[in-house]
Order: sequence, then C-alpha cells, then structure tokens
Amino acid sequence: MPELPEVEALTDFLTEHLVGRRVARVLPVAVSVLKTYDPPVTAVEGARVAAVRRHGKFLDIATDGGLHLVTHLARAGWLQWRDRLPDGPPKPGRGPLALRVALETGEGFDLTEAGTQKRLAVYVVRDPAEVPGVARLGPDPLAGDFDEERLAALLTGERRRLKGALRDQSLIAGVGNAYSDEILHAARMSPFKVAASLTPGETHRLYEALRGTLTEAVERSRGLAAGRLKSEKRTGLRVHGRTGEPCPVCGDTIREVAFSDSSLQYCPTCQTGGRPLADRRLSRLLK
Repeated sequence: MPELPEVEALTDFLTEHLVGRRVARVLPVAVSVLKTYDPPVTAVEGARVAAVRRHGKFLDIATDGGLHLVTHLARAGWLQWRDRLPDGPPKPGRGPLALRVALETGEGFDLTEAGTQKRLAVYVVRDPAEVPGVARLGPDPLAGDFDEERLAALLTGERRRLKGALRDQSLIAGVGNAYSDEILHAARMSPFKVAASLTPGETHRLYEALRGTLTEAVERSRGLAAGRLKSEKRTGLRVHGRTGEPCPVCGDTIREVAFSDSSLQYCPTCQTGGRPLADRRLSRLLK
C-alpha cells in the first residue's frame, strides 16, 4: 500500500509533469473506482492543473476550474505515468486498469489496481474536505507544527496498542502497515505496547523514530519516477516484509504476527526484550 513517503514522491512527480497542462479526457474503466457523481468526473476535462497536493495518503490534483480530482490508492492501487498514451479509449474488462487521465500533450497516467478486492477510490469535489477520508485525517507527522508535545497529547488516554494507534488515520495521517513496523523497530518498542503507557523518554524515542523514518523514506524517494517508487520502498524497509531474515541492527531473526488480512514484522531482541509475540493465527489453529 502506498503510504506517506510514496504519495509525497508521487505529489512531487506529478507537480513536475501535470501543473500548467490541460486535461483532455478522464476515462473511467472500472465503475467501482468512482465514489462521487456530482460533479461528474468529466467536469475536469478542459481545465488546467493548478497544483498537486497530498493529504495523508490521499493525492489531490487541483484544477484552475476549482475542482479537485482526489485519489486514494488503497492497498493494491498504483499510478502509472505514460509519456505517450495508447490511441483510442481503453476497453473495460477484468484487467488492472481502473481510470485513465489524458493530457492534451498526449501524455497522461493510468490508475491501476491488482487483485479482486477493488478499493481504489476517485472523487471529484469542489473542496478536498468533502471526501470523508480527508475530513477525518489527523495531523500530518511531517508538518512543521507536529512536535513532540503534540504527539504526547495524541497518545494521552489512548488505550490501543502502538501498532494500531500509528495506523489510525484519524490520529496521525499517512502511516500504514509497513512504516508503522519500521517506526516501532527504530524506536525499539513492541507493537503491542499500550500507547498511553509511554514514559516521556519513550515518547521522545517514538517521536524521533516517527519523524526520522518518514523523512528518510521521503528523501530516498524524492526525484524518482513513479514507476520506481514501489521497488524503492521495498529496498528501504528494514523489518517489514522480511520475516525470517536477520535484523540489520542486532542480527536476530525477524518474526511475524499474522492477522486475518495483514501481518506485522518485528525484531524480538530490539523490540520485545527477546520474547517472541504470540502469532494469533497459529494460536487459533492449535486450540
């Protein structure tokens, strides 16, 4: 799933390639991708792109006509830039193509989504705050006013475990499954630690890990073409998706806890005092 660093890099890339150019056509291929119908998606045709912005994990393409094409790439969605789009309209089918945006220059991009669960979402709105997911967003962790004191206030009274709290977009915007694992590894904290139980010293460690991990990921991705961002994310991850590999810090074996539709990875030595966490899926099978 694209998270804050990848969407930030896409924002930079599209700012360079879209701003000042006129939208010729917006061609939905999968009906499920459109989440708004008034204004229609065709209302942005003929407008020039005025700006590209990020709201958490949402991508916002603003036009000079006052409309915004807002996209959430969800778990399996992606944006593929094309220097030259194919001739003719795309054909509906069972392929990954969900929506195409064509510029007058002949360039454009495709929104694609792999798999059978179709969650990629596109909205056309007059104000990004009309998108429910954007309206619910918490503060951006890379914003200038997001300091340690603000993080401490967000965690006060938060009875959830750190893994779930970091992924809650209404608490902190932009962090998903992968970077929450990376942040907790950098902070040397268990993903099951209760958020409200952090001491001031632990809050400081978490804040430094949160800002540092995301800032480093953004810098690694900056300037890359859209097609290279996925591979850059994978190569930059230290624990997420690396079950069975040695921890790059201590050499212990990275372990996994699996859930119904996701999993987390962690290092026992760095994060849990050497104690393995119970794998909920395996525990259910043994009952």
